[in-house]
Amino acid sequence: MSVYTLVGREELAAWLQPLGVGELREHAGIAAGMQNSNYFVDTAGGRFVLTLFELPFAQGAVPELDFYLALLDHLASRGLPCPRPLADAAGRRWRPLAGKPAALLSRLPGHAIEAPDAGQCRAVGRLLGELHVAAADFPAPPPNPCGADWCRRVGAALLPRLNPDEAALLQDELAFQAARDDGGLPRGVIHADLFRDNVLWDAGRPSGVLDFYFAGADCLLLDLAVAANDWCASAEELAALVAGYRAVRPLSEAEAAAWPALRRAAALRFWLLRLGARYQPRAGEVVTVKDPDHFRRLLENLRLAPAALPR
Repeated sequence: MSVYTLVGREELAAWLQPLGVGELREHAGIAAGMQNSNYFVDTAGGRFVLTLFELPFAQGAVPELDFYLALLDHLASRGLPCPRPLADAAGRRWRPLAGKPAALLSRLPGHAIEAPDAGQCRAVGRLLGELHVAAADFPAPPPNPCGADWCRRVGAALLPRLNPDEAALLQDELAFQAARDDGGLPRGVIHADLFRDNVLWDAGRPSGVLDFYFAGADCLLLDLAVAANDWCASAEELAALVAGYRAVRPLSEAEAAAWPALRRAAALRFWLLRLGARYQPRAGEVVTVKDPDHFRRLLENLRLAPAALPR
């Protein structure tokens, strides 16, 4: 989360009225994350999170925005600890605010953790499996917005900005991924961004899953790879994450064979996302820019020492 668009008190108070949440007490920008503008909002009726959707939503990507908000509602109705968008009397989950599409969502309890242990990794794996099962009947999801085609397109655009070693790495990895075919792997709605800062914990249990704005249809295993690349600093933690997931959704032999390549694909995707933020920064009041070199190093390590899917 970041703040690219400033929202004044009076315009926010007027925008909140159709939602019936009571008088606005205070609002404050949230500095974490990268994509949209976010605020904590306290009213007489409760505590919420306000999201103003930036590019591409501000340029008219309304079907995708409707999908994300409907997905949150779908998952919350099935017991997943997801923020639930509030709707007005006309059933609208978002309306314009400060020139951007905006939604008010329930604020979940808890806090993120920086250094998870094996038990917490197991709980996250189980949570991800439950998410995949709960989303299995969601109708007609759009494709992963940062999938394989996006990686090829963005990678080609970024190549001229990189030093020779980085460019060689990127070209080779793009060629490797382009030669693969994951068409036979189980597919469904994936979160695609289940990092440590997108899971809240309360009383030792996951209490919130945040930031579904990369969600879309793709290989379910890619979602597990994204989580593994951020949550697991050791073989023990990785084994726990996978065991938690398997307890909800068994993994096939084809998925086990594809695991090393999909971990590389997940690392590539976030390297490209962070490179894009470095070389094409967006102006804003409070903006978080994360280090792309972390995922470059992870990609190099995964290429040099691929590890099998834990049994």
